[in-house]
Amino acid sequence: MVRRIPPLNPLRVFEAVARTENLTAAAQQLHVTQSAVSRQIATLEEYLGLQLFKRERHGVSLTRAGQTYADQILPAFDVIADATDKLTKSSRQGALRVRTYTTFATKWLVPRLARFREQHPNIEIRITNAVPDVDFDRDMVDVAVQFGDGRWPDVRAELLFFDEIEPVCSPEYLAEHAPNAKYPESLLRQRLLESRYRRTDWSDWLQAAGLADEAKASERMSFGSTFLTWQAAADGLGLAMGQSALLGAELRSRKLVRPFARPLRREMGYYLVRPQQQRESRKVSVFRDWLLAECGALV
Repeated sequence: MVRRIPPLNPLRVFEAVARTENLTAAAQQLHVTQSAVSRQIATLEEYLGLQLFKRERHGVSLTRAGQTYADQILPAFDVIADATDKLTKSSRQGALRVRTYTTFATKWLVPRLARFREQHPNIEIRITNAVPDVDFDRDMVDVAVQFGDGRWPDVRAELLFFDEIEPVCSPEYLAEHAPNAKYPESLLRQRLLESRYRRTDWSDWLQAAGLADEAKASERMSFGSTFLTWQAAADGLGLAMGQSALLGAELRSRKLVRPFARPLRREMGYYLVRPQQQRESRKVSVFRDWLLAECGALV
């Protein structure tokens, strides 16, 4: 059996007029004209076949039928308002929940968070790490930083920086296996370090550099994360594929060096990802602006 529910817009107007008992005040709250309020009340009365308000000299008052209806309708609107507030409260208040990869968080985001805290001490950030693409309906996060081409469904994606890769190793490893720095190709015949999540990096770079044949007989060693791969390179285990934007500190301190100095920039990168349909809170806007400003400093 189909339930009989009156038009919702006239019902919303009835709630405002019944609560204020004033057409002008109700119109101001609803951001419409007083005549529009009167028309909506007339529409509801015609639908119900009952008079809900008495028009008096100095305003309106509820009829007996109107008062009976208001006693049940007004609490229902309170329930709706409370449910809406609870649903949206977590996105407006509390810590900003950021999801990204362990390597990105460790090598890029966390070292910069002190600057964010200095500028915005009232915004707390909570970082979680995961590899699969974010699903904002499933994952309890406000924003995410993820790697790809930026074409994900149902999200807004803004490019932070493109992926730029090139081989890196420790200075000691370079001196041992390529003593003549002008000819680093001998490194490619040694041990190449690979990350399980970046399996195509070596083939992409070797192909672009025209050095695929040099690495055909090289030994390969694989690691469960990019972070471990770079640590192995810093410890002298071999030659790893680095990401320029994430290894700034290691390259400046010469913990790692770039023997070829031939970076490959690809049409993929790190993106800030946000829900497509969600109203943006201040904390998300502030974090987005700060993040883009930090990435602008890389250019």
